[in-house]
Amino acid sequence: MTDFLLVAWVSALIELRRFGWMFGLGKRWTPGEKLKLLFAGYNGTRNTGSDVRVEEMLRQVRHVLGARNVEFSVMTQNFDRTKGYFEGSRQVYLPDVYPPFLFREVHSNHGVVACEGSMFKSKFANALTTMMIGSLGLASAENKLSVAYGGDAGHMDDLLERMCSRYTRESLVITRSLESQQLLSSLGIPNELGADTAWTFEPHPPEYARKVLRESGWDEKTPVLALCPIHPFVWPVSASIAKYLASVTTGAYKNSQYRTVYFFESGPEVDRKFRHYLKGYTQATKAFLEKHRVFPILVAMERLDRVACSEIAAAIPGTPVFTSDDYDMFQLVSLLRACTYMVSSRYHGIVTCMPAGVVSAGVTMDERIRNLMRERGHQHLLLTVDDPDLAPKLTHIMDQLVVEAAAIRDGIGRTVVNNLKSMARMAIFLEEEVRKTYPEFPLRQGIFSWEDNLPPLSRELLKLVEEFDAAPAVLAAGR
Repeated sequence: MTDFLLVAWVSALIELRRFGWMFGLGKRWTPGEKLKLLFAGYNGTRNTGSDVRVEEMLRQVRHVLGARNVEFSVMTQNFDRTKGYFEGSRQVYLPDVYPPFLFREVHSNHGVVACEGSMFKSKFANALTTMMIGSLGLASAENKLSVAYGGDAGHMDDLLERMCSRYTRESLVITRSLESQQLLSSLGIPNELGADTAWTFEPHPPEYARKVLRESGWDEKTPVLALCPIHPFVWPVSASIAKYLASVTTGAYKNSQYRTVYFFESGPEVDRKFRHYLKGYTQATKAFLEKHRVFPILVAMERLDRVACSEIAAAIPGTPVFTSDDYDMFQLVSLLRACTYMVSSRYHGIVTCMPAGVVSAGVTMDERIRNLMRERGHQHLLLTVDDPDLAPKLTHIMDQLVVEAAAIRDGIGRTVVNNLKSMARMAIFLEEEVRKTYPEFPLRQGIFSWEDNLPPLSRELLKLVEEFDAAPAVLAAGR
């Protein structure tokens, strides 16, 4: 019922904006103005993947459209947790009860860029997907730029699927997987195939990571093994006014409360599955440590991952834990890239370390890591979080990371370059959408190589491009 009320509320606001636009109550971009874009996403919770995505999105869009021509706003749920992020952009506070905020903020901009990776799916939170659809729909209602940038679509509850089909038909959705593109096409939603936007991210230099690891007991020689576990069974987060009232009046549901009216899944079955998952990670890691000399570390890519990391660290004494609460995205990704091996249930744990050739395997809760491993040609390095034989299978996969390291790195390097090219194509799609929406906007003129459609690349990425880009340069013509 709470999801229904939220969807109804946001849908009503979109219809109200559409009605107002018909009677001349909106204002479009005019030549001479800076193009004001609102980047709508899930930032301010110290989810490293979400923050890295938006950081690079801002860099690419600013590079392509011209810094002097644009003005960006980025949503955040906590200013302290995004301090030092999103340079050159205005940060705006996203409240838990967000429909009035969206109604005001989208209206005050010339367009919306939806940022969330898990954009159209019910796996994590219907409220989040409703916010993504609402942001795009409110922009479309006033004939403004409405673009979803490098996200995924998956299973949606019927109510959300109908909302998505109705209110994003006038948006452009650039997906990061073929599977997402196919689903959106079946709903009649315009789309193009792109990539995630984290590929161009540049963290702190290697010297930073070596110093931190050295202070944590590393000898500067032993290969580092990174483990990025999560709690995969508490999703989706659901809004519940009844639970909220019970928590306020009796203290019930406190342990499963995410914040305000939003609650995690909980109960004996959730606890049982989580124990099995932790046992699999722990037993496989212990077996790996008996065979191979490595320095293990645990990395909480999101604040919520601290619980899983702490549980495994307690079972493997002496293993340092690095959390996104204590380390920002520039620091945390630097640590990941200093590793030799990785086992991760975090998609961006794998993505952000691939430019450094870290040999990685995935234990996945959804399609994101599965799609990435298929793209790499490494389906044999993938397990699911609820695999009944997780411990023995993961033990075997971790051994394969050592045996097949050279071949795995080769597949990783090729995949990074392929995704950089896909990300470069996204700039062309964006320019075409800007041209269609605002024909007088001063877009670039001339002939460009594919690298020109990306923000400046690090030496590490340029080296990979030189090694793995055997094809002739792809040219894009500005018009």
